[in-house]
Amino acid sequence: MKKNYLFTGIGFVLAGMILLGIALFTETRLESLLYGFTASTIIPGISMILRYFYWTRPKNRARYKERLENERIELNDELKNKLRDKSGCLAYRVGLLATCAAILVFSVLGKLEIIGESRLIVLFLFGYLVFQCTIGSVIYYYLLGKY
Repeated sequence: MKKNYLFTGIGFVLAGMILLGIALFTETRLESLLYGFTASTIIPGISMILRYFYWTRPKNRARYKERLENERIELNDELKNKLRDKSGCLAYRVGLLATCAAILVFSVLGKLEIIGESRLIVLFLFGYLVFQCTIGSVIYYYLLGKY
């Protein structure tokens, strides 16, 4: 396992400690978010550090090399690549449909005056929909030109 993995884990723990210090020593409305960010950086950081030390022990090195080889084979398997591409495409399409449905639902809720400021939500969702369609096309044409 690369030392970079260890350094990334240490970086996560340090970032979490900084966020914890900010949360403890300042009074702000974002305090609960800071505690959440603290947990979401310290816990993965500790996990990465422990994983690094586990896989670099001499008795686990052979198993780790075997695991890396299996992962390399899995990532380069043509059927699995095609299935990943297909599932990504379907997830993209379902996401677009869900965004359109959310726009419709929030528009109706706004017109029925169930939600007060639905216009802002609808505009945000519309902007997100335009962004998704645009970035989907940009990525498609980029990849088309690359291959």
